[in-house]
Amino acid sequence: MHMSQPLKIELLPKLQARYARRDRAGKARLLDDLCEDHGYERKYASRLLRAATPAPSGRPHRGPPPRYTLIEPVVRAIWQHAEQPCGKRLAPALPLWLPHYERRHGKLSRRARELLLCVSPATLDRLLAPVRASEPLRGRCGTKPGTLLKTAIPIRTDSWDVTQPGYLEADSVAHCGCSLAGDFIWSLTYTDIATGWTVGRAVWNKGAAGVLAATEHVEEGLPFPLLGFDCDNGSEFLNHHLLRYLGERKKPVAFTRSRPYHKDDQAHVEQKNWMWPRQLLGYGRLEEETLVPQICALYEEVWGPLMNCFLPSLKLKEKWREKSAWKKRYEPARTAYARLMEAGVLGRKARRALREEFEELDPFVLHDELEARLKPILAAAVEAPRRPAGGCAPR
Repeated sequence: MHMSQPLKIELLPKLQARYARRDRAGKARLLDDLCEDHGYERKYASRLLRAATPAPSGRPHRGPPPRYTLIEPVVRAIWQHAEQPCGKRLAPALPLWLPHYERRHGKLSRRARELLLCVSPATLDRLLAPVRASEPLRGRCGTKPGTLLKTAIPIRTDSWDVTQPGYLEADSVAHCGCSLAGDFIWSLTYTDIATGWTVGRAVWNKGAAGVLAATEHVEEGLPFPLLGFDCDNGSEFLNHHLLRYLGERKKPVAFTRSRPYHKDDQAHVEQKNWMWPRQLLGYGRLEEETLVPQICALYEEVWGPLMNCFLPSLKLKEKWREKSAWKKRYEPARTAYARLMEAGVLGRKARRALREEFEELDPFVLHDELEARLKPILAAAVEAPRRPAGGCAPR
């Protein structure tokens, strides 16, 4: 017969204290007696006895002594400056950030360096669990369908050569607060499928002329030639201006679109919408046109170099189906810069220029510059009201 609540309150603390003092064989006998007397399942009885049982004072700690407390302050500092990545992305980022950390904070001991270079992703997640960032809100799509050119721009049905840089996916994000009415700023995100190289621009009201100018500026700054351009069905991309720009050249760029209401067709750029516009600018409403040049400069001069050169990302290697479930395997996390340098498509001069630009960057300096430039932008943002029950925040 199970314990009554009054009996459990009176008897359970005594049993827990006895359980904590016993060795393994004694604990097993106490569990047997508890299960026989009160009809509990053994696993439940074990949880009852271990629930609030403090270890007696003076009892030695079981297992090896903790090793990673030495590097916890370093890991936390790099994690906070690296935009709080998961352990699988933070582990390969530590060797990139460590020289710059030591240049700023002083040399670390040999033991600390060894631990930082061999720590596993799972251990990093355990170290950072107390300060892990909370989950963001989901958003509402602000895409207005573009119907005029759906017959001229085909849906991408074939597979591009995603092992070669140059095939971009593009998407837009509205900084509208909780209302799409009126005028406000939009962010445009462009992601290379093969390397994950991502750039961003800001436009006012996502007009066709502004989107075309932003796309031209993006192509001028790419370290590789533009070979393909894929977008959703929004009118900001499906227009004659962009169609002429991509098609009327000596070597036309393949211009395709995704299927309506199929976000997975643009999975590479969709997953960057949080890392680029949302994580940086939040969900407030940006309705001052004078902020557009500031946001563009922030994307181009600070946020882009930090993300592409110092923040590793995961890339899907293969997936297969086992019964009713899809299994996925990912490549080790690497930066877009590392993937681009290993792709073998850049000439010697381009590789040297890109390497020199990378060696001049300091991720801590970029982070400090990011914080300084963000303050006037976020100060001008109109805070979005709290999301009502059953509603959704703007995307």
